[in-house]
This record gives sequence, structure tokens and C-alpha cells, in this order.
Amino acid sequence: MNFVDRHDELSFLRSAYQEDRSQLVVIYGKRRVGKTALVKEFSKNLPHIYFLADKAPDRDQLSQLSEKVGLYFQDDFLLSRGFGNWYDFFKYIKSKGKFVMIFDEFPYLIESNPAVPSLFQKGWDEDLSQSGVFLILLGSSMGMMETEVLGHKSPLFGRRTGQILVEPLSFSDAKNLFPATSDDVFMQIYGILGGTPAYLLQFDPSADFWENVRRRILIPEAYLYREPDFILREELREPRNYFSILRAISMGKTRPAEIINETGFDKNLVGKYLSVLIDLKIIRREVPVTEWGSEKSKKGMYLLEDHFFRFWFHYVYPNRSFIEEGQIDYILDKKIRPSLDRFISWSFEEVCRSLVRKGLPQGIQCNRVGRWWSKDGEIDIVGLAEDENMILFGEAKWSVNPVGTNVLDNLEKKAQLVDWRKGERKEFFVIFSRSGFTQNLEKRAEEQGNLLLWR
Repeated sequence: MNFVDRHDELSFLRSAYQEDRSQLVVIYGKRRVGKTALVKEFSKNLPHIYFLADKAPDRDQLSQLSEKVGLYFQDDFLLSRGFGNWYDFFKYIKSKGKFVMIFDEFPYLIESNPAVPSLFQKGWDEDLSQSGVFLILLGSSMGMMETEVLGHKSPLFGRRTGQILVEPLSFSDAKNLFPATSDDVFMQIYGILGGTPAYLLQFDPSADFWENVRRRILIPEAYLYREPDFILREELREPRNYFSILRAISMGKTRPAEIINETGFDKNLVGKYLSVLIDLKIIRREVPVTEWGSEKSKKGMYLLEDHFFRFWFHYVYPNRSFIEEGQIDYILDKKIRPSLDRFISWSFEEVCRSLVRKGLPQGIQCNRVGRWWSKDGEIDIVGLAEDENMILFGEAKWSVNPVGTNVLDNLEKKAQLVDWRKGERKEFFVIFSRSGFTQNLEKRAEEQGNLLLWR
């Protein structure tokens, strides 16, 4: 499988490598998002050492690192003796000239030895900062990377020369993994798996969509069947409680009070769990896009950020007893097929909002894009261009029927509920549709001038 996307990240790394100085680059992101693939693509034609940390004791990690470094530099003495401590390692590579030194799963080193950030800080300051080495610290534990490596209280604070937060692939970039698949079918794939490369690569591009769902997700032996379970147990100390919260959110319990009532957990405990899940980028807190002071807004709701976690908690987790008894057809025919279009519509809205963020025809570029809601209504897409005093209202319809003028009429009515700069703003409208538009709506678009139709 060819490496796809990550053009900006690779460009940054390659440009940094050309500079005549040492580099300390921190690369982080959620698990399975493609961090390791990125550094391997970057370093494949460069002199480099790749070291994957694990949960072994610090002494064992140093022994494994000694072997990797000794083999690379063909140093029999190092292979037989090894590094006595981390300072020996820093002093050794200080004199080795320009090469890429990669530490993958760096948080595991910190778990084995909490002094590692201080040791690396001293090693960088005294030995590596003038050595020409290109040091990469890679990690999946978002919280630990942000506090122990990037945070202002970390000994390593201020040492990095660059950082990359690796995000899931966008719809268009992920589509490159399925070049022969129609956009319609790929929207279903993306709606279930999201932009996580490791998940997308599980699906066979030549196989039928439903066969992929069956064989790659619902069979108990499949990689994806237990993936969220594995991730949560790897990252969290009390996974059972987090399961309850994620299941509640997947059922539409998105407000703190609703989550508390559904789980029976204490208010402070729920707040703590929600914060952890946000740090892991499994959920997000969302407020209406026109709200200021979003942290204090009482309109906040919690949504599953990870597409596959959303699918798993919606369809797999509550039906495991059926699945493990072999009743996969029952789950497919009675649980998933009847409601999948409604489920995918949420992801379709996300994709459409991302298109608005990139910019639309007629020079429409919004600096804030999101959803809007109140007790009187909800709008899928609202974009604000504050300097231009412009607001964009949009709907995203994942329907098998062409969208008609009734959708536009309803959108225009809901737009009047939004108070943002009412009476002085310029208004635009956009409608995204899976199945096109009626002739009457296309005619309205030609006449109005402030309406965009996007299929």
C-alpha cells in the first residue's frame, strides 16, 4: 500500500532536515493515526535509527537501545557492554554527525523512568543541541505528550524546534486509499471508520461494502472487533466507567445532566472522565458556533469525535452477545442496515463542514464553522466571516431523494432564529446533497445569487 497524504508534515520535516542545526521535533497524535508511517516515510532514505519503546524497565530499554545503536554503527564494544545510563547514550551519539534518531512511544520511557524528561533535557542542552542530530520524540499518549514533553512545566519545554500533531485523514485524502470506490460507497466507509489509516487499511477495496463490515468488524476474530476495547484498556485505569459514558453519548445523551442520569455517576466524576476522553480525542465538547466564551457556555454538548468509536458503541458494543453467538446476519439485517443511512448522515455533515472550512466558490471563506442550535431549531452548518460581516447557513442531506425547495425554505426560516449581527449581516446559503436537487431548487439557485448547491 502506497503512503498517502501528509504532504505538509513531510514538507516540514524535510525542510527542517536541510537546516544546518540540530533538531528536536515532537510528533504526537491518537493511536493508529499514522505517526510511525509518517516518520518511516520521512527517514527511509536518510541515515536513521528507529527505536520503539515499550513497558520494560528502564535498564532493559537502555540495553535494547544499545543493541540498536551498536548494530547501526557496527560498534562491537557497545554491543558487548551497552550504555550504562542515558548520559552515556547522549555523549555517544553527540560525535556521530547528522542522522535521524527516532524514539517511538516516548511516553513508555517516561512510565519506566519518570526522570526521562529531565535526562533528555540535560542530554539535549549539554550534548545534542550542537551535534547536528535530528531527534524525533513520537507518542500516542496525548495527555502525557502534552504535559511531560510540550507543557510549560516539562523540563523539555522550550527545547523543541518543531512539533506535529498528526490528525486523521480528511475525506478526500482517505479516498486515495480507495481510488476505484464510488464517493457514495466511500462515504459509508468513511462514516464508519473515519480518517484513521490503520482502520481504513483493514477494508478490502475490491470487496463489497457489507462484506467488509461483516468480515472486518463483526467477526469476533477481526482486528476491528475489539479495537476500542483494547484502546481504552491501554489508555485508562478505569475503562469500565468510560465504557458507560461512551455508550451513553452514543445513545444521544450528550448533555452532562443526561450522562449523569444515564450512568448514575457523580457529577465531579463525570466531569473528570469527560476531560480525559477529550484529551484522548475520542470525544469533543461542542457549543453553537455563534457562542462566545465557549468554555463557560451552558449549551455545550459532548459528541463522539472518533467515527469508529461511534459506530462500535452504537452497533457492536450493545450487541456483542448476539455477535459472539454467531448471529451476525441478525445484527446486520435488523440493527445496522435499517439505520445506517441515518448514522452516516452525521459523518456526511462533518465532511460538508470541512469543505466549508476550506472555502467555497464566490470567495466565501469563513473563519469559524460549526453547528448552531437553540430550543427552537438546529442548523447543520453555520459559517462566520466576521471581518466581512457575512454568515453562511447550510444543510447537508444524506438522502436517496433529490433535495427540493422545502429544504431551502426551512433553512431560511431557521436562519432568522440566529441573532448574530441580525439586520446588518450578509447572508449566504449552501445545500449539500447525496442525490442532487430538484429542478425548482436549481432554478431558485440561479435566481437568488446567494445560494450554492453542492453534490
